[in-house]
Amino acid sequence: MYIPEGLNYTNTHEWIKKLDNGILEIGLSDYAQQELGDIVFINLPKTGDTLKAGSVFADVESVKAVSEIYSPMDCRVIEINQDLLNSPELVNQSPYTAWLVRIECGVVDEKVLLSADEYRALII
Repeated sequence: MYIPEGLNYTNTHEWIKKLDNGILEIGLSDYAQQELGDIVFINLPKTGDTLKAGSVFADVESVKAVSEIYSPMDCRVIEINQDLLNSPELVNQSPYTAWLVRIECGVVDEKVLLSADEYRALII
């Protein structure tokens, strides 16, 4: 299982990548996609949607189950990954490049983010 350094993670198995100007990308970790199995459908929010910390903002359907995706903090969706709507299997193929959404947050709550080492300790 691959857990790259330089990203942050959540205890609900999302990864967060900090981009420029306070923009964050959110995706599913390698651990999450392995646990889900083959992903067949992704339901993403709309651009402009406001997300609350801890709230469900998307869901992923696999051959095993439907899983909810949680927002790590209060934010606004500025972009969704359109490619995933037609090709949800991209999350299985490359979980750390197949981001789900890009969000803009007023303040990044560092307390909810885990380092790669902290995330590794959580799942092992």
